[in-house]
Amino acid sequence: GAIAHCPTSNMRLGSGTARVPEMRDRGVTVGLAVDGSASNDSSSMLRELTHCLLVHRVAWGVDRMPAREVLRLATRGGARLLRREDALGSIEPGKAADLAVFDLSEVGFAGALADPAAAPFFCGTIGRADSVVVNGDIVVRGGRLTRMDESAIRNAGNAASARLLDRARARTGHDYTLPPSPPRGAPA
Repeated sequence: GAIAHCPTSNMRLGSGTARVPEMRDRGVTVGLAVDGSASNDSSSMLRELTHCLLVHRVAWGVDRMPAREVLRLATRGGARLLRREDALGSIEPGKAADLAVFDLSEVGFAGALADPAAAPFFCGTIGRADSVVVNGDIVVRGGRLTRMDESAIRNAGNAASARLLDRARARTGHDYTLPPSPPRGAPA
């Protein structure tokens, strides 16, 4: 068997914690993934890796989910899950040149470079990769998309969201931009 593990979605929905260490012990292929926007609006793979590391440490202990195991789930595990170990999952000749590079030179990483694989999970303020290469093409450089206008994407997303909220308000009479009311009987 194989699973695509989405810990951020599991936590956001309150649907529990996948028993990934036990699955791995039993030979189940586990790849790390982000779920859709209904349960993971950020679609951040780095956040997914961090959440995977932390949620399984709480549930099963530090030794059961080290940083390098999380990286294996995201790389080799994902390739195995997709049955594409021939082309994905590791950096070597003949495989897709897919790579995310993070700048660990900011002050938040001072003292963390003894384990650069774990540093992005525990230190600094990284929100985006400095560079991303997909199939040999640089698609992010200096933290910015190289092939698309980020402001146009942001504006289109905000406009689409506003239209959806307006339609929902027209149908239900409820303003979804307001904070939810506390449950009946709950202290104010």
